[in-house]
Amino acid sequence: MKKKITYTDEPKGKVKVVSDFLPSPEELVFKDETVKVTIALSKVSVDFFKKEAKKYNTQYQKMIRRLLDEYATHQA
Repeated sequence: MKKKITYTDEPKGKVKVVSDFLPSPEELVFKDETVKVTIALSKVSVDFFKKEAKKYNTQYQKMIRRLLDEYATHQA
């Protein structure tokens, strides 16, 4: 894949910068009151969280829960 990429100076349209409000994986390991739900997630997402949870010696479900909590808090 040594094909040279050629960039053009095309107009991008209206651009909106969105601040990065999502927490890092390190910030997703806190304990909170929980409610059980059933949800189907993509394999890619689950594999990512399992890998990150292993690094920080925690459960991947807790990290996913914390991510959703941060999102909900930010949107409220």
